[in-house]
Amino acid sequence: MIVIGIAGGTGSGKTTVVNEIIKRLPENDIAIIPQDAYYRDSSNIPPEDRHRINFDHPDSIEFDLLVNHIEQLQNGQAIKQPVYSYLTCSRLEETVMVAPRHIVIVEGILCLTNQKLRSLMDIKVFVDCEADLRLSRVITRDIVERERSVSETLKRYEETVRPMHLQFIEPSKRYADIIVPQGGKNKVAIDILTQYIEKQLSEK
Repeated sequence: MIVIGIAGGTGSGKTTVVNEIIKRLPENDIAIIPQDAYYRDSSNIPPEDRHRINFDHPDSIEFDLLVNHIEQLQNGQAIKQPVYSYLTCSRLEETVMVAPRHIVIVEGILCLTNQKLRSLMDIKVFVDCEADLRLSRVITRDIVERERSVSETLKRYEETVRPMHLQFIEPSKRYADIIVPQGGKNKVAIDILTQYIEKQLSEK
């Protein structure tokens, strides 16, 4: 099994990179583990206060559970992945069954910030992208998918997204084996990454 960590700032194009990798490799060989599924449950917090949660701080992620699940997959055991709702800021009752695969991709803004999680990764990737482009993508996503206004999105960006990016996410770039500039538009970098993954698989 090859465990790949793909990190980068919010709106950097991580999901696009993951989708491009899936296109180039046998789909049945890949399991995707989104870091976002492991946000801590906030159902104990009053609904009107949940919008204050800092989703860009490492403490917002239940890393112990995520690490445990990766270890289970490496040991050939299926896991019950949590399902997190951004609309309610809480975990749903249902879970997603994920079976072990030859390639496990852990994707999320903070997945290179945790030492235990990094130690389980065979390949660490950081998707790099200009701040203004990331901001425009965040605004579009938050309005369409998370039902937030432009003013709410900009306020969150200024108060949490940008400072947390500078404090935690950008520094985690130094742990990356491969940096993908220009996000999912960098076809050359994605081709090289895919070839590297295929090489690692052949040597396992």
